Amino acid sequence: MGKYMRFLRNADIFYDLTVAQLELIEAICEERNYQKGDQIFGENAHSDELYIIVTGQVNILLNPKLVASKKESRYAEPETIARLREGQSFGEIALVDQGIRSASAWAGSDGTRLLLIRRDRLLLLCNTTPEIGYRIMYNLAFDLAQKMRNADLRIREALLYQKGKPRKD
Repeated sequence: MGKYMRFLRNADIFYDLTVAQLELIEAICEERNYQKGDQIFGENAHSDELYIIVTGQVNILLNPKLVASKKESRYAEPETIARLREGQSFGEIALVDQGIRSASAWAGSDGTRLLLIRRDRLLLLCNTTPEIGYRIMYNLAFDLAQKMRNADLRIREALLYQKGKPRKD
């Protein structure tokens, strides 16, 4: 069994893949190591990699200065919108649209180990082995749906909080 096999079996994105399929996935993985506070990628950066957390924690941050008024932007600090754990993936939107990163990612603990999978290598594998492609895309869609629901909940909470605040007229 390969170096990452046990881990890949438990990763959300590879749920329900066979050992043989996981061996093909393992062959296209690259390992990256980070210490707490290291930036993995920045908001608005161009990238086409998917990351999976092997050990440690990753914090996903948004920079409110990008949408704040000039007056408000002086006080705006990056906001942590998610803390991801072992087995979770991030950066998956870049696999789909190759657009810019919608947030930044930072190592949240020392000894954070990530597996990186490049878009071109994953798409080649998915195209040559459609069963793997279907399962990964299904798992990605499920994961993105959960993240969208969580984001929707946070937006609703923020809107309700704002409605309850007294206005400064």
